[in-house]
Amino acid sequence: MAGVILDSSIIIAAERRGQTVLQILEGVRASQGDTEVGVSVVTIAELVHGAYRAKTTARQERRLEFIERLTRDVPVHPVSLEIARLAGRIEGQQEGKGIQVAFEDLLLGATALHLGHAVATLNSRDFQRIPGLSIVQL
Repeated sequence: MAGVILDSSIIIAAERRGQTVLQILEGVRASQGDTEVGVSVVTIAELVHGAYRAKTTARQERRLEFIERLTRDVPVHPVSLEIARLAGRIEGQQEGKGIQVAFEDLLLGATALHLGHAVATLNSRDFQRIPGLSIVQL
């Protein structure tokens, strides 16, 4: 495994515990070794969505600042044409078998597969529907 892509579930849980971005990275590296850690641009969209659903302005501002620190400290991988094609192929093949994969998870998983990375998540059930994807449960 060349590295890990963090699912939003990992980041949200850590943020709710009051952890910093650095503490998240240290925790992942403590369990996975000194490995490359990144996020998908899809994860950033999910986190921003959550920030704007905050019940108070103070919480929203705190979440947006956390996202800014995250994007400064962790590589953010875009959804490229190759990743889009891979996601489309996986989705078509899986739906042909009657297996549904949430679109956000599909894009994140395809990003990880394209990079040769695993996905670190607290919700492995959804990612298990993506063939060949390595999953790290933290």
